[in-house]
Amino acid sequence: MKKDTHPSNLRKVIFEDSATGAQYLILSTIAKKETGKFKDDGKEYPLYRVEISSSSHPFYTGKRDTMLDVAGRVDKFKKRQAAAKR
Repeated sequence: MKKDTHPSNLRKVIFEDSATGAQYLILSTIAKKETGKFKDDGKEYPLYRVEISSSSHPFYTGKRDTMLDVAGRVDKFKKRQAAAKR
């Protein structure tokens, strides 16, 4: 294997969802000075806040009613394309 190809600063980091407060402890190389306590083990780790995760994303939570009307957009696009070809 080649030397110096893998990150040397790999450590555990808490990724916290801002919307739901859910926390995930993940190995990462991200550098953050803010720290927080992980809910499961009570230990302190670097903390990185994310706006959306699997605990708040409509696709994973099953709340798809907040999704955009994609079908209507596709129909409008097809109509414009058909009109442009004429």
